[in-house]
Amino acid sequence: MTTASSFAAVFISSAIASCFAELCTIPLDTAKVRLQLQKKTAAGPTPTGGMLGTMMSIAREEGITALWKGIVPGLHRQCIYGGLRVGLYEPVKTLFVFVGEATLLNKIFAALTTGVIAISVANPTDLVKVRLQADGKSTAGKRHYSGALNAYATIIKQEGIRALWTGLGPNMARNALINAAELASYDQFKQMFLSLPGFTDNVYTHLLAGLGAGIFAVCIGSPLDVGVAAFYKGFVANFCRVGSWNVIMFLTMEQVRRFFL
Repeated sequence: MTTASSFAAVFISSAIASCFAELCTIPLDTAKVRLQLQKKTAAGPTPTGGMLGTMMSIAREEGITALWKGIVPGLHRQCIYGGLRVGLYEPVKTLFVFVGEATLLNKIFAALTTGVIAISVANPTDLVKVRLQADGKSTAGKRHYSGALNAYATIIKQEGIRALWTGLGPNMARNALINAAELASYDQFKQMFLSLPGFTDNVYTHLLAGLGAGIFAVCIGSPLDVGVAAFYKGFVANFCRVGSWNVIMFLTMEQVRRFFL
């Protein structure tokens, strides 16, 4: 049974790890948001050079710190979403197990559930993060938010507090699927590796399980982000972003959790 203290330890560990992964990879995420916006509107330059070219363009035109636009709400998101989705995973997984050990199906259902719960709470941080990332010199309809807190306040003042949960339905569906792909696959990969001779619960096992989870998350999440037809075209770029995030997050989480537990 998961105790309150162990839940708190897992919540804090996953929040810290998620924040660290966010700090390391948000330039890739910012480039992805800009590319998506450029493809959807005629305003601004035609995207060239892919993700790396977009990152270089942002750094050159707006300064290198612009690559970390949205990092404050991004950290808000990871403290809430990252902490809840992982912290609740084991307790919820236990609820789905009626006889014997947890199956892969139990793990998937648990991760789907915690993904929905976590994003329901964290949706405002997602909204603000994307809006700040989208604000660039060449972006049409620039909102001129001075920062994360100003963005929260401006949205509430101009659009009403319910606007912070704009897009919640699609966001719940997307995050539930990606969370299931990440958590259930990491759990399954780790269990599989630990059952093999020579593997122990150490950093190498965590690294391999994180890589497996990252690849699986890209396979599930890429079509949701770019469309099924463009999936393979953007696979490498998406793996650089999502795969590296998962490896960093799970590797860091396991080390931090050992400190608390």
